[in-house]
Order: sequence, then structure tokens, then C-alpha cells
Amino acid sequence: MHNDSIECIYMKDIVDFFTELIEQSKSLDIAEAEFKRMLHDDCQLKEAYSEWCQQEGTTERRGFREFCEQYMESQDDIWNQLRDYDEQE
Repeated sequence: MHNDSIECIYMKDIVDFFTELIEQSKSLDIAEAEFKRMLHDDCQLKEAYSEWCQQEGTTERRGFREFCEQYMESQDDIWNQLRDYDEQE
């Protein structure tokens, strides 16, 4: 049970890291380039990312990009819902 708690905290931390990087970069290509640079420079990040990819069932080559695409799509959905709400009024 304790390991499950640690994994949840770990997953939240790396997802928060991804989200912050995307929001700071404002572009998928810039975020991905920055992430690759950071991954190359930081062994702990590389290890954490590898574990995250395994848990998510994705490859290290595509994991970050897939996360970015899903995150950006979810942000678009939020804005679309807000626009729909505004149009109804």
C-alpha cells in the first residue's frame, strides 16, 4: 500500500513538471526541445521519465509528445466549452 502512495505522488510530480514546461513554452516543439535538453542533462529526470513511460504504457521516444498533445487537446476542450456556454446566453 505504501508503494502505491509513493507511485501516486511520483506520477503527480512528473505530470506537474510536464504541465509547467508546456505552459512556460507555449509551443509543443519548444516544450519538447527543452524537455529533451533537460533529459540529456539530468540523470534523475531520465530515470523518472523512463519509469513514467513504463507505467503509462508508452515509449520514451513518444511519451512526452503524446502527453503534450493530450494536454493541449484538453485545454482546447475547456475553451470550447466556455465558448459554447457564452453563446447560449
